[in-house]
Amino acid sequence: MITLQRTDSKNQHFIHLVAQLDADLGERDGDDHAFYHQFNSIDGLNHTIVLYRNEIPVGCGAIKAFDTNSMEVKRMYVPPTERGKGYATRILKALEEWTSELGNTRCILETGKRQPEAIALYEKNGYQRIPNYGQYQGIENSVCFEKNVSS
Repeated sequence: MITLQRTDSKNQHFIHLVAQLDADLGERDGDDHAFYHQFNSIDGLNHTIVLYRNEIPVGCGAIKAFDTNSMEVKRMYVPPTERGKGYATRILKALEEWTSELGNTRCILETGKRQPEAIALYEKNGYQRIPNYGQYQGIENSVCFEKNVSS
């Protein structure tokens, strides 16, 4: 049975999954990890989702306010052993729905070129590449996306 729980960054399952994500990114990003890590604190994330399979946490994601019309997708993660089952798409769709419920019209996000499965996920779900925004401008490894989520 699959369930999605809306929660916040104090959720222990979310914290545990993000620790796994950070370990994975630390390996992939190498020397660039410290740069990215500074923008990925979970403190104060009020809109997080944990996906459970048979009450076991197997994925997470979050959104945070970016501007007056946009939420930024953050901390998307499904452990490698759980990938390929559609969990990330379910989390992403739930975050998009929550974004719309909060009165926003688009989701934006940044991912790294060293995360081809993440790029494929976002493209498969209708995200379009945009110029790198904010702190990611001029960063060679970053790829930014957006999607209109207004109904």
